[in-house]
Amino acid sequence: MTASRRLSLVTDEVHQPGPKVKTGSLRVAIATQDMQSLNAHFGSAKRFAVYDVTSDDWNFVEAVAFEDVSDESGKHRTEGDDRITPKVEALNGCHLLFCLAIGGPSAAKVISAKIHPIKVPQSQSIEDVLSRTQTMLKTAPPPWLRKVLTEAGATEKKPFEDED
Repeated sequence: MTASRRLSLVTDEVHQPGPKVKTGSLRVAIATQDMQSLNAHFGSAKRFAVYDVTSDDWNFVEAVAFEDVSDESGKHRTEGDDRITPKVEALNGCHLLFCLAIGGPSAAKVISAKIHPIKVPQSQSIEDVLSRTQTMLKTAPPPWLRKVLTEAGATEKKPFEDED
């Protein structure tokens, strides 16, 4: 079984806790090895940086770390060695997942959890990923993102809207 650790921001008397998910925001998970860049495949990611993103800003929510990750060989070490399900469960509540690559079975599990995986062709800074997400939210989002926004409650569903 894969152990995970969570690092979240703690509030005090001065900084009161905000809502779980900010209204109108998308919860975004980014596969990372170093908490600075999107630079990992889903299965081999040591960490996921999780942010709430709106068209105006983004806020760090938490970092989820894993001790036992895939070596990208495509083979399990032992029968029943499942490192994917704990990762998907740890991302519960996220709407988008950015990673360098994700295998078919992993993508199916992520999609079943109502998380939209997005493969990015090369490493880039987390700030660039968040900035591009904001740009998509500010401009006319593509149909798949409109659907995610509607499911996330970030926008209202329009009558007769196509289900692309």
